[in-house]
Amino acid sequence: MIAAPIVLVPGFWLGAWAWDEVAAALRADGHIVTVLTLPGLESADADRSAITLSDHVDAICEAVRAAGAPVVLVVHSGAGASGYGASDRVAGQIAAMVYVDSAPATGALDPHFDGVEKPLPSREELEQEENLDGLSEQQLETFRRRAVPQPGAVLREAPVLANDARLDIPSTVICTGFTSEQVKAAVKKGYAWLGDLAELRDVTWVDLPTSHWPMWSRPRDLAAIISDVVKAHSGGAR
Repeated sequence: MIAAPIVLVPGFWLGAWAWDEVAAALRADGHIVTVLTLPGLESADADRSAITLSDHVDAICEAVRAAGAPVVLVVHSGAGASGYGASDRVAGQIAAMVYVDSAPATGALDPHFDGVEKPLPSREELEQEENLDGLSEQQLETFRRRAVPQPGAVLREAPVLANDARLDIPSTVICTGFTSEQVKAAVKKGYAWLGDLAELRDVTWVDLPTSHWPMWSRPRDLAAIISDVVKAHSGGAR
């Protein structure tokens, strides 16, 4: 059986560097790993004024096609919207999806945001909005230093969804900041960022109690879960 390649997509404010420890652990386990920096997140000096969610979807689709075999597509946090949009476009080239404290968003993540870009919130705002359990002060400082503002249009645009084949992609939801039971309860309230979680036909729930950024607070455990998904869904297209 040929192991499915892995494509790792970071969430808001992050580049490929955010996955360094996880990618290293997966490669040490023999996996082929591609890690993305999405358009506009290359550096603080990048021009983000014209970057849209569609550009992020295009970048993910390009990486999936370039892998040459059905991939395990791993998306973190806000990349759930662009990752889900990509799954609609290239469903037959995705062996499985992994949502890391994320979900298959169907609507804009912040339709009323009107800025050109959204900088990383302050430490106090992060503590109010997200779980920081297990993150060291050094990790938080690195995050602050390396974070790049998120293109504003990415928050305002909803993914284009037209291919129901995306609903059949085996999907693993890794719950970190909230438990799986809390997320399941939230799904019933119809939040756009949780989108199609109730519609997906093959969902596995995994609890990994830790911060919203488990690639830093529990990287080896996260890599092990992703590796298990690869082993379960390798061997070709559905």
